[in-house]
Amino acid sequence: MIKAFIFDLDGTLLNRDESVKSFIAEQYERLYETLKHLPRETYIQRFIELDHRGYVWKYKVYRQLVDEFDIQRMTGDELLHDYLNNFKENCIPFPKLLEILEELKKNNFLIGIITNGKGQFQMNNIKALKIDKYADTILISEWEGVKKPDPTIFRRAAERLKVDPENCVFIGDHPENDVKAAQNVGMVGIWKRDYQWSEGAIGADYTIDDLEEILKIINR
Repeated sequence: MIKAFIFDLDGTLLNRDESVKSFIAEQYERLYETLKHLPRETYIQRFIELDHRGYVWKYKVYRQLVDEFDIQRMTGDELLHDYLNNFKENCIPFPKLLEILEELKKNNFLIGIITNGKGQFQMNNIKALKIDKYADTILISEWEGVKKPDPTIFRRAAERLKVDPENCVFIGDHPENDVKAAQNVGMVGIWKRDYQWSEGAIGADYTIDDLEEILKIINR
């Protein structure tokens, strides 16, 4: 019997693609005096390319931007500091996120979050989405000393929820780090479809296009 729903953050609860676009456009405007020698769209597009959907740490992204575009008035560290302090103001949730979490709680399901990333940065984003109050446990890789797809972090989440992995559903957008990794410890793996992955390679127990479909799976 399913007792808990555990979620990935970026690309699952947080619409990271749209959040990044919003942030980097806002950063350009805020730091216009530093970046005005660059066309706005050039700065935005190059950041998105170098960021590689979050799989490249931002220090490397900003260091390369500084070198490529000969940014004189700020260092890569200063731009990174701006990112760490201000990204939370641009967090965009996927549709009906709070309503779905509310419905899960009403049905007495436990809720967890497992995310890779920097501890305080990810926690700030979770709080910005106002989903921390719904979570019975939150595991962030930097603070846990282990990251997905390591099975340890999935088992640890189940332990903190005081349920067996077999009684947990994990929802994520990455086929290996989320779906397969969760299945490897006995959890039900739900893939939130992402355009960059080939569906035939997923092997998820269920596939959804939006979070609201979770409620339909419960009703089955």
